[in-house]
Parts: sequence; C-alpha cells; structure tokens
Amino acid sequence: MATLSDVRDRVRKDLRDTDAGSYRWSDAQLDRHIDHALGDLSQAMPREQKATLATVAGSREVSLAGLDVIEIAAVEYPLGEYPPSYPGYSSWAASLFLHLDEPPTGANLALFYLARHTLDGSGTTLSNQQLDFVAMGAAGYAALEQAVYNADRLTTAAGTPERFQAWGEARLTAFRQLLQQFGRPSRLRRRRLYRPA
Repeated sequence: MATLSDVRDRVRKDLRDTDAGSYRWSDAQLDRHIDHALGDLSQAMPREQKATLATVAGSREVSLAGLDVIEIAAVEYPLGEYPPSYPGYSSWAASLFLHLDEPPTGANLALFYLARHTLDGSGTTLSNQQLDFVAMGAAGYAALEQAVYNADRLTTAAGTPERFQAWGEARLTAFRQLLQQFGRPSRLRRRRLYRPA
C-alpha cells in the first residue's frame, strides 16, 4: 500500500527534484502541496462511508464528532426495518438533527456519508489512479510556488519563473480536468426516495 512518502517521491520525480543533497522543495513543502491536492480530489471523488452511531434517548441530536464528513447521503433509523426507514435530517457543524415525530429511544442509526481520503505514513484510502491524480496536482501546486518564489530573484536562466508557472498551470489544468471527468458531477447516481417510517 502506498504511503505519503511514496507519493512525495512521485512528485519529486515529476518535478525532477531527486538530488537529495540539494532538494529545491523540502518534504514539508511537498507534503503541504500533496495535502492541497488530496483535498481537491476528496471533494470531487470522496470516500463512501457508513458509520453506526448511537442515539441518545429523548434527543433528536446525534454527534458527528470524529467523522470527517463532506456530505451526508442518507440516515437509516431505526435499523433493521424492511423496507429501510430513511427519516429526514439536517446537519450543522458536528451535529446531525433527526426530523422525527418521536425522539429516538437510544437505539443505533446508520449514517451513509462521503468523507475525505486519507494519506499518511501508514497508508492511504486512494486507488492507484487517484494517487497519480494527487501527485499530478501536488506537482502543479509546487511548480506555481516556485514560480512565485523566483519572480523577484536573479536566476541563471532567463524566464525561469514563467517556465515554472506555465508547467504548473498545465499540470493543474490536467488535474482539474481529470477530477471533473472522474469526479462526482459526471457520475449519475441512482436514488430512490423513501417515505419516513
């Protein structure tokens, strides 16, 4: 399974910044750009997650603390009914509010939601294709950072900032096109409406 270090190495190869003795970008800089690209990808291609949460007897509010929720797709409550019961809900900050005539009894509910991907030293939730997308986006962000850095500096080659900028913008354009092509807006999702129990 790929890790943050593996993606950082991919980004360095794309940027031709592989001489460990004189890196142009520090690990921390590249990690920041990788996180930026990961956030972009997570908005377009989030993880589909399901969590079982306990309700509090007499309260229609359920805490979402600890969940990295981008969007809630559905709430099933009570569990185990057929057809399943999907009550109305709303959310604010880290709380879910159930629109029920009677407050919950303390039984569990199922939350279906979209979440941010993870990428760290122990692994990732990204597919190999998504790893390539993140590396592409991170390299583009890093190149634009270098263009800004070199904008008012004397360099050995004329046009260095412009070349970094053009290369970075081209990478980011390709990255955004891939996110648009493979992301949520371009996918049709079958939905079925259920009457609350």
